[in-house]
Amino acid sequence: MDVLVERPGALDVHKESVTACVRVPREGVRVQEVREFKTTVRGLLALHDWLAELGVTRVAMEATGVYWKPVWAILEADFELLLCNAAHVKNVPGRKTDVGDSQWLCRLLECGLLRASFVPPKPVRELRELTRRRKTLVRDRQREAGRLHKTLEDTGIKLDCVATDILGVSGRLMLEALIGGERDPAALAGLAKGRLRVKHSALIEAFEGVRFGPQNALLIGGILRHIDFLDAEIEALSTSIETHIAAHSEPARDADQAGADAGTVRPFELATQLMCSLPGIQHRTAQTLIGEFGIDMSRFPSDKHFVSWAAQCPGNHESAGKRRSGRTRKGPQHLNTALNDAAMGAIRVKDGHFARKYRRVKARSCHGVALGAVKHSLLIAIYHMLTTGELYRPPTPNPEAEQRQRERTTRRLVAQLEKLGNVVTLQTATPTATATAQAAVSP
Repeated sequence: MDVLVERPGALDVHKESVTACVRVPREGVRVQEVREFKTTVRGLLALHDWLAELGVTRVAMEATGVYWKPVWAILEADFELLLCNAAHVKNVPGRKTDVGDSQWLCRLLECGLLRASFVPPKPVRELRELTRRRKTLVRDRQREAGRLHKTLEDTGIKLDCVATDILGVSGRLMLEALIGGERDPAALAGLAKGRLRVKHSALIEAFEGVRFGPQNALLIGGILRHIDFLDAEIEALSTSIETHIAAHSEPARDADQAGADAGTVRPFELATQLMCSLPGIQHRTAQTLIGEFGIDMSRFPSDKHFVSWAAQCPGNHESAGKRRSGRTRKGPQHLNTALNDAAMGAIRVKDGHFARKYRRVKARSCHGVALGAVKHSLLIAIYHMLTTGELYRPPTPNPEAEQRQRERTTRRLVAQLEKLGNVVTLQTATPTATATAQAAVSP
């Protein structure tokens, strides 16, 4: 095959060692060199110097867990790096060795047969670490709140049946009093604040006959301290995320003032504002999305490529001219979770574009497919907003399309009634007839 990369390098990365293979021209022939380095900083710097000495321009490596990250950090400034999916570059079975893997990867890179995975710039990767950590802590806090509910059920306390949030101001005061030794239902109910005070008798009943011993006090006290710790950590991470976004938005803002291309220089703050113009996307979700795919859409040739990378489009499985399955493939897990949150918020907007799309698809499919269609539409909108720098403008409703949809619904319902043995006669409803029918139905 033709040689497309004159001096390629390939790395087989492990926890303790890196096997490197380089192919270079020498005296009219292609020469292959293989060396092994440690994954310590000293070893990776030696790898960097060895690759630079041989004049390597491109370096490929497999995405091996998190072990590729320190290698990437050392080499990304001076080499063109390609992170490859291990499933796409699998070697012939029976020939699996570290040296063989690096040699095979190097040959593929030499012939231009490797497709690089998307690795966002360093500021985006740093933001991603912060947003993913915050999401993990929020999930842990939800689990601790669930454990608190279970522990209170063991003691016979039905506080969650009266108070909407047992971790609010009133709930925390009552729980702290229980831990402190207070057992009088009237005294505990007297700690209620705000609108919860009108439920005084229900609170007394919720605390009567409780079985709250020292063991329960120890468990609930530990849960509350853990929740307070998680709240403080989440707040610290949120502050750090805001600082990170502001710090990396300043150079972009200065560049825009100096006359730089606004399509290529996109500050994080502007991208957050653009995403928040979409129904269903709040500030935290926008930050999470930016941390997953960044703000530069030039990496993706079109919105279709962007949606395909996010695995929010139908898959392809065709053989012998037959389409076997269109199941959506597995994509970035954290991105899918954030899109789920955004889509669930978007479909709750009354008479919104995404809510109408959800209802239209769900009528002929199921909730999962309809939600996937909404996520697909959200990603397309985000792609164009980040590309053009314009706020979201909901599409204008099409009266003709809505009329056709009503006609299709009418025909479908009439067919169902006729199938049940009924004779259906349709009559156009008038405002007077509608009011009369509603009055006849109402008790």
